[in-house]
Amino acid sequence: MKIYRTLLFYKYVHIENAEQYAAQHLKLCIKIGLKGRVLVADEGINGTVSGTIEQTKQYINHLHADPLFSDMIFKIDEEEKNSFAKMHVRYKKEIVRFGIEQVNVWEHAGKYLEPEEWMKVKDNPNVVVIDFRNEVEWEVGKFKNAVTLPITHFREVPHHLHELEKYKDKKVLAYCTGGIRCEKATAFLIEKGFKEVYHLHGGIIEYGKKVGGKDFDGKCYVFDNRITVDVNSVNPQTISHCYVCGKPSSRFINCANDECNRHFILCEDCGWKMEGSCSDECKHQPDNRKYDGTGFYQKRIKVEHG
Repeated sequence: MKIYRTLLFYKYVHIENAEQYAAQHLKLCIKIGLKGRVLVADEGINGTVSGTIEQTKQYINHLHADPLFSDMIFKIDEEEKNSFAKMHVRYKKEIVRFGIEQVNVWEHAGKYLEPEEWMKVKDNPNVVVIDFRNEVEWEVGKFKNAVTLPITHFREVPHHLHELEKYKDKKVLAYCTGGIRCEKATAFLIEKGFKEVYHLHGGIIEYGKKVGGKDFDGKCYVFDNRITVDVNSVNPQTISHCYVCGKPSSRFINCANDECNRHFILCEDCGWKMEGSCSDECKHQPDNRKYDGTGFYQKRIKVEHG
């Protein structure tokens, strides 16, 4: 039996004194013993936390006891170990930064499509499926025939509206990892004149749990130590390739040269051959981090001398 769990959650809800709430929330998480990352803003909460079954139960119960979060949905993955090394709770202006002044997610967000319905309609010729995640995410996994955007940050989406306007007369099906970005993305599309906009309720993670992830190719990128997780148990395939040799691989690492720190796909064989580096130049840097087969490193603390 796996003794750890990872919780993924969000909710758009007005939080009074959000900065103060964030400070109190950090104390709560530390007291419980959780690890993870939580963002708090005036517009809501967005987080991923990890801990033992008992710790995560305590956290869920605490939030559900708060009227603001009594109906918040938690996506739960059982794990062999903790998915984070530390606990961070931070106050931000937005729980997911979008890059324009304001999007009304409370009035204009697209309609939810449950995973079962999504699977039935996604291949309809009058439907377009749009991935609103970053390039590093859809590179390793995406729905078959999905439209992707060449973005490195979600806030870049508004700059690519011209690429999406040709789909205004189609039924738009939007998706992301857990759903939070689609709330804003679909609200944005509706405000820009798109007529029929839906998004996958619970995101990729819930789609995998409820219907087996059919037609989601590759793996789902997640923002914790796991880096990627399996979604498709029906017709899985690997769509990404090793940066060095080109073989199919979905194994992400960070370059051993922390001045580079490139986040890229490297198969296990090339990982050892390149000592965790993305290039020969990086491989031969004198102060590289020691590659241990994972390519995951804790951030170094640089000491200033003088």
